[in-house]
Amino acid sequence: MDKNLRNYALVTSAYWGYTITDGALRMLVLLHFNKLGFTPIEIAFLFLFYEIFGIITNFLGGWIGSQFGLRLTLYGGIALQIFALVMLGVINFEWATWFQVLYVMISQAFSGVAKDLTKMSSKSAVRLVVPKEQESKLFKWVAILTGSKNALKGLGFFVGAALLELFGFKNALFIQASFLFIIFLSGRFLPKNLGKIKAKIKFKQLFSKSKAINILSLARFFLFGARDIWFVVALPVFLRTNLGWSFIQVGTYMACWVIGYGLIQSFSPTILRQSQAGKAPQARTIQIWTSILTIVPVAIAMAFIAGLNPQIVITGGLIIFGIVFAFNSAVHSYLVLAYTEDNDVALNVGFYYMANSGGRLLGTITSGIVFQIGGIEACLWISSFFVLIAALVSFKLPPINISQKPEAVT
Repeated sequence: MDKNLRNYALVTSAYWGYTITDGALRMLVLLHFNKLGFTPIEIAFLFLFYEIFGIITNFLGGWIGSQFGLRLTLYGGIALQIFALVMLGVINFEWATWFQVLYVMISQAFSGVAKDLTKMSSKSAVRLVVPKEQESKLFKWVAILTGSKNALKGLGFFVGAALLELFGFKNALFIQASFLFIIFLSGRFLPKNLGKIKAKIKFKQLFSKSKAINILSLARFFLFGARDIWFVVALPVFLRTNLGWSFIQVGTYMACWVIGYGLIQSFSPTILRQSQAGKAPQARTIQIWTSILTIVPVAIAMAFIAGLNPQIVITGGLIIFGIVFAFNSAVHSYLVLAYTEDNDVALNVGFYYMANSGGRLLGTITSGIVFQIGGIEACLWISSFFVLIAALVSFKLPPINISQKPEAVT
């Protein structure tokens, strides 16, 4: 097997294994503590440390990866996720409520560090196994990694809900930890020095100096804040409490959406080829797709206000939102690598996903607060406003500087 392809397969399989447990853990915590009577705001705060420590991890993770190699950050993230699962599995529900919340927040902090170490490492590694001049191949491999990750995260939602229903909260966590340990053992096959550079990085270099990376990161911040403000807390709580769905129904529904969203992401190179004469995406691509996304949450909110069947509205709206958002996310994931040089890949990807985590943090906390105050419609209006900001920011992106003409997307 080609060395680059083998390394890509190792990185992808490790990321896939982590992703399933990440989605399952999210659904387990959300549904279980909703069952215990926690309010949407309290549930949102359970994930506060998850997002905060994700921001810190992305900021420092790129430096760690560039100095010590991406294998350390990738499999270190998987080890931390195993620890987080086991830690949460020994929780005592007779503890005071405030202490349970704090305990879950701390376990989620470890999981947040794990998530962004694995994400930064895997996406940086892809940039290193595909030469920069092969623009369309890079777009394709990134889209496959990102899209399949989201599909598996959707599968994780279903797995989490099913494990909760069949085995209970604690047993479900230990089952996941055992599965992830097997993935952890494959780490010895990945090159130790992948992504490691000889030069020492000064602290001030952790802040990206690239105008393109800074602009793209700001757009990413608002783009993912817009998604999570109505999807992370508001939507599952709405389905569970307003529509009276069971754990399995909520988990399966959200799993189907994320799987479909991930599949569209994976096929985005082929789909976008039809409208771009076979070329890799440019700055103009993301400007168009983000602008289109702006109107989708508005349309869903208006349909709710008009009194249409909420199950039809939410399903149809999610399908449209997922399709358009998938194109946005796939192009974003490609652009950050296209704007990046080899020596800066871990630093720039870490900085970029720090902005991603910041947007998720804002979206998660706002989701619980706004849903409790104004319902799902209020979340959708603010979501549209966030997308609008992302669209306006993206119009400042410069052209991509490449040394060779892009080959056709395949």
